[in-house]
Amino acid sequence: MVTSIRVIVGIIGSVVCVLLYAVPVLTFKRVVKEASVGEFSCVPYILALFSAFTWGWYGFPIVSDGWENLSLFGTCAVGVLFEASFVVVYVWFAPRDKKKSVVLMVSLVVATLCVIVSLSSFVFHTHHMRKQFVGSIGIVTSISMYSAPLVAVKQVILTKSVEFMPFYLSLFSLLTSFTWMLYGILGRDPYLTAPNGAGCLTGLLQIAVYCIYSRCNRPPKAVNGATTSREDANDCKV
Repeated sequence: MVTSIRVIVGIIGSVVCVLLYAVPVLTFKRVVKEASVGEFSCVPYILALFSAFTWGWYGFPIVSDGWENLSLFGTCAVGVLFEASFVVVYVWFAPRDKKKSVVLMVSLVVATLCVIVSLSSFVFHTHHMRKQFVGSIGIVTSISMYSAPLVAVKQVILTKSVEFMPFYLSLFSLLTSFTWMLYGILGRDPYLTAPNGAGCLTGLLQIAVYCIYSRCNRPPKAVNGATTSREDANDCKV
């Protein structure tokens, strides 16, 4: 019974997670249209790519016992395609200084993943040990990924504008965290439960901040101190 429920939750989690991966399509459509990345940061997408790679490997039979985490593997495979596409588009339209930093971060991610795959394949010889190793790294990457939007939260508070924190991205992030936390609980898998529990908290924080500042009537205020002529004309109804 529990196994059947877990499979259903896994399917739901896959659907919601794919929707989460697809949400930034609207953002990058804007980037392509304007031929500029503006104030958007690539860090969340790089962290999401790292997390998708790590958890995809975790769900692969070499680490997991058979296809017990098939839903996780399939979802992460789709996630890798989405996030890799976003990073490529970002690099294409980013200015030279941002482009160099993004390429460097991606290179570090790829090198780290190669080390993880090599160690888990040839150093650890049981599924239990491999899951402990890859799962522990997955916890760190997931918490980092879920913490990355806090940068956007800070920007929203500074600019008093929700322009750079899309609502649906925050909503699907919360739903994804909750679903995979439930999936981990049903499977008694602490490596899935712990980071997604943290993701629920950051998701709730994002939704709360969005609800507060979405009632703001003023245009975005520059973070570097520059203000618009209407800055003092309209106040947020917080």
